Amino acid sequence: MSHGWVDDAVAAQAPWMDQLLAELVEAPTLLGREEPGQAIMARAFADCGLEPADVPMDAGAIRADPHHSPFSWSVAGKRNVVATWAADPAGPPGRSLILNGHVDVVPPSSVALWTAPPFTARREGDWLYGRGGGDMKAGLVAMTGTVRALRAQGVRLRGDVHLQSVVEEECTGNGTLQCLLAGAHADAAILTEPHHDHFTVAQVGVLWFHVDVRGVPAHAARASSLRHSALDAAQRVLAELSELEAELNAERGEHEYYKNVDHPINLNPGIVAGGDWTSTVPAECTLSCRLALYPGQAPADLRRRVEAAVARAAAADPFLAEHPPSVRYDGFSCEGSIVAEDEPVIVALADAYAAVHGMPPALRATTATTDARHFVRHGIPAICFGPEAEAIHGIDERVSLPSMREVARVLARFILSWCGESNDGPPATAAHRGESSHVQR
Repeated sequence: MSHGWVDDAVAAQAPWMDQLLAELVEAPTLLGREEPGQAIMARAFADCGLEPADVPMDAGAIRADPHHSPFSWSVAGKRNVVATWAADPAGPPGRSLILNGHVDVVPPSSVALWTAPPFTARREGDWLYGRGGGDMKAGLVAMTGTVRALRAQGVRLRGDVHLQSVVEEECTGNGTLQCLLAGAHADAAILTEPHHDHFTVAQVGVLWFHVDVRGVPAHAARASSLRHSALDAAQRVLAELSELEAELNAERGEHEYYKNVDHPINLNPGIVAGGDWTSTVPAECTLSCRLALYPGQAPADLRRRVEAAVARAAAADPFLAEHPPSVRYDGFSCEGSIVAEDEPVIVALADAYAAVHGMPPALRATTATTDARHFVRHGIPAICFGPEAEAIHGIDERVSLPSMREVARVLARFILSWCGESNDGPPATAAHRGESSHVQR
């Protein structure tokens, strides 16, 4: 069965998709401020002719799950927004699919360094600039535009397609976890993260931890004689944590997807906070750090190694030995994940990718984490594939609009094959055509 009409169907949605992306980028959906973006996504799902539904964040239910990430902030009033394109009940059942994306974004860092305000959707040629456009609002638009394009053509499917717009991917992943706790399930999941020329099949886990270090406050005039600055002490702790980072990277040869990656495990002291007066020796300093772990390792094991590193730093310093730093956890505490390269979802999506791009996709590992791990843990093969983006988490983040439409073209072909068309008989999969499926790593 030919699906040559798909490109025209997606192209017809391009203005709608571009407008939706601009609206999303101009909603500054930072942690605790996600609701304006979710309101936009609820309207977008309704524009597809679907009935949007809320999956509210439930702090008690999340914390009761052993795989949640700890959080100190309130989630009251937060929601994930979902919608289901239900299968045609008259036809034989097909395979189901979850399309997942997150609406939350990271802070814009130094606003002064941006060419234009970070939450202004600015278009230059084929690129749209703005915080969150790449990571990952264009992915949300691509997956929603795909469904809108197919439904506008009167397509009926033999398998359900579930759309999910979630919160807190950038700090805990608890939004997707909440959807799964609420009963979400499918035969496969695709997360439309900005992985444009490849499918991501392996990812690291991530641990956020915070080291609170004490000092002795004093007048700055006596600082050189006292040498009890909490900031100086924190530097000694950070040096020991850097040694742990080196140890972890030396272990990469034990992990198939990361043995040829130069530096897969990264320590990032993302926030260093301390002191309360310019002329006072800092009494306190907190290092808020991100550190990765390999698939197959448990976050609890990395916690023990972090705490041991901090203890070593304290033991080597007389003042810290008497005033030991403390370690606490708030934010990411998650394992990595791997999906087998011969999973049917990878093979079928690779066929769709090759139909659009004329070549097979690469299969890669990422040194970041995504919500894919939650699906994998629940027995749902999950991979990442989405639009091309640059400078995510950086300055002048931007996303390619043509690539957003290309992703929609790939997803549309994949959905027709994976879920099956009810109105036109069995799907034209590679097996039915007598063709082979190709992927490369």
